[in-house]
Parts: sequence; structure tokens; C-alpha cells
Amino acid sequence: MEKIRKSEEEWRRQLTPEQYRIVREKGTEPPFTGEYYHHDAKGIYRCVACGTPLFSSDAKYESGSGWPSFYQPLAEDRIDEALDTSHGMRRIEALCARCDAHLGHVFPDGPEPTGLRYCINSAALKFEPRD
Repeated sequence: MEKIRKSEEEWRRQLTPEQYRIVREKGTEPPFTGEYYHHDAKGIYRCVACGTPLFSSDAKYESGSGWPSFYQPLAEDRIDEALDTSHGMRRIEALCARCDAHLGHVFPDGPEPTGLRYCINSAALKFEPRD
């Protein structure tokens, strides 16, 4: 997948302040507050920064964590992972493979068939309903 490269000023012009804080500064929205936390429409969740299709509503589930949760991405090449040791924790960060937007984190406590929980900030996503 070809990378999208933009200056921070270009990202600031494109994104809302909240989106920028989360996807470019690795922020987190408060739990149970995001637009897509209780969202159950059918469709595709895209990266808010570059539009890459990341997750299907078919893989979304209620984890009780306070953030939208998915057990798998649309394809393995859509999400990059990086070690995150911020806040005195050891976590796996989930990033958009195309633009390096911070999406959230991946945890090994999800449902089958993957056993993974992609815990994603709503502000990092844009929903496209299925026709």
C-alpha cells in the first residue's frame, strides 16, 4: 500500500482539532463518548485522515470497553502495529497502514475467530453505510 505523506500543517487544515489530536498526536477520546461506540449500522469504517477502508461492521462487536471494537480489519495490510510504552503501559498501537494515523490499540482479549480486540477511537473513523 502506497504511503500518504503530508506535513503537519496539511493534516491540521484537513482534520478537525479533535481528529488531529487523536490521529496525529496519538490522543484518546473519553470512553463511552465516541460517535461510533453504540453504532450498529451496516457498512465500512474508513480512516478519517486518508479514507482507507479499515473495518467492516460485520467484525464490530460490543466489548464493554467504551470504544468501538472490531475482531479483525478488512485486510491484514490495512493496519500497522507498533509497540506503545506510553503512560507506563505496554500496548500494541494500531495505525492506518496508508497514512500512519493513530487509530487506537490492539488487545489479545477479543472474541473468536481471531481472539483480538481492535479498540478504535471513533474520531479516527468515518463510516460509509452499505447500500
